[in-house]
Amino acid sequence: MLKFHDRNKKELLYGPTNEELITDIFQTYVTSYKELPKNLYHIQWKFRDEVRPRFGVMRGREFLMKDNYSFDLSKEEAIALSFSNRACIKNGDSLSNSEMVELVNRLFGTNEPFICPNGNVILIQISLNEIENKLSTLDNEELRQKESILNKHENDKEFFHDLCSALENIYEHVRGAYSVIALVIGKGLVAFRDPQGIRPLVKGIRSNSSGEHDYIIASENTMFYPLGFKPNGNVLPGELIYISERGKVFSKRIVKKSFNPCIFEYVYFARPDATLKDVSVYRARLRMGQNLAERWKNKYPKKVPDIIIPAPSTANTAALSMATALGVRYSEGLYKNPFIGRTFIMPGQKARKKSLRYKLTPQVTEISEKKVMIVDDSIVRGNTSREIVRMLKDFGATEVYFAVACPPVQSPCFYGVDMPTRAELIANNKSVDEIRQYLDVDLLFYQNIDDLAEAVMRKGDHHIDRPCMACFDKHYITSEMNNKKIQQLESIRINERNGN
Repeated sequence: MLKFHDRNKKELLYGPTNEELITDIFQTYVTSYKELPKNLYHIQWKFRDEVRPRFGVMRGREFLMKDNYSFDLSKEEAIALSFSNRACIKNGDSLSNSEMVELVNRLFGTNEPFICPNGNVILIQISLNEIENKLSTLDNEELRQKESILNKHENDKEFFHDLCSALENIYEHVRGAYSVIALVIGKGLVAFRDPQGIRPLVKGIRSNSSGEHDYIIASENTMFYPLGFKPNGNVLPGELIYISERGKVFSKRIVKKSFNPCIFEYVYFARPDATLKDVSVYRARLRMGQNLAERWKNKYPKKVPDIIIPAPSTANTAALSMATALGVRYSEGLYKNPFIGRTFIMPGQKARKKSLRYKLTPQVTEISEKKVMIVDDSIVRGNTSREIVRMLKDFGATEVYFAVACPPVQSPCFYGVDMPTRAELIANNKSVDEIRQYLDVDLLFYQNIDDLAEAVMRKGDHHIDRPCMACFDKHYITSEMNNKKIQQLESIRINERNGN
């Protein structure tokens, strides 16, 4: 602000406008287009000058003004977006042959037209000869008949047959992890899952007032009970389910391969009250803590902590189970703010560190002058874990042990989970002892990979052949995921993160 005098020698203060203040805040704290759109709010009192005969000019508050400033794209980007919205092809419009050729040429002119950043195939290139060969057995009359069949509700079986044919083609070309639920207008609901069942998909059922059944399909069954649904099994790997508008259910397992569900669903991603393929996530995490405790007692029989605290909240169950098995008091030494989300998927370390300080608050009475064991579900980059250790030592912990419910995360996941690149994973380029030194803990203890698999597969008629554990053992379920492909995908992720 600038202080100066007017011609009458009165002091005046010249300050920035509200717009200038808000713009400065935006320029300082918003560093990526991924943080857009952003709304900033400014609340201030508006004043009014009033001339009083005895007192001169008096300034009084008139009303409280609330301003909202919206930030989105640059002027050039906004203009481009406006043009694109006006020039885009609306649903139902048709393209000329030249327009279609131009669109396809642009698509295939990109570096990786077939793969999205998380590794899933999104586009299949099929030559014109292949299409002609597939249609060569059908004349125009047959094609019209098929089109007529697809437009009639009473031909649910025929429609399901065509769905099966389409899905066979998808399974032939698409590799990776996917769970798909779609509503087909005028037909019904379609759901299917990748042949190896990497990502979860469960079914539910309830009786309605008419005496018939309603159906639900979702990634977890946690919302079934509030909505009045009962679990009704799983969409099997490689299975197609079609529920017509009239409530008829059709299902067929198109492809049958080994069943390899993602083990990180049980470690971290799924809610503890979920059941995935007849395996309770809560029970699996209890067993993770039990197995961790048994190995701890065998390896460090004389090291007994005073308290065990979780790095909340996904590690709560494993920490409680481990404390019970060791006969050590379980404590919520770190209070988690429920309004701060997951930090390991945040784009920058500065943002993660800042968020962590808001997210976790140490409780000094539980930590001071004690040997503390932290139990966490995983260590990805290590920065969050290091910050937690630092907070505990600042609050008076005499010794800090760190136990992890899963093995070291050594490789990124390309099956639908946006984990970092290999260079960002602390276990990819550091030994366990080097990680211990980086975290500044007295002891660092990881779960054994066989013990983790056993914790998930111990009980239940789940028929799991082997969980996908690529992030731990670098064994990717799909054979196409070789080193060259991993480098390509990591390059895509880095470019996307940098806004390129």
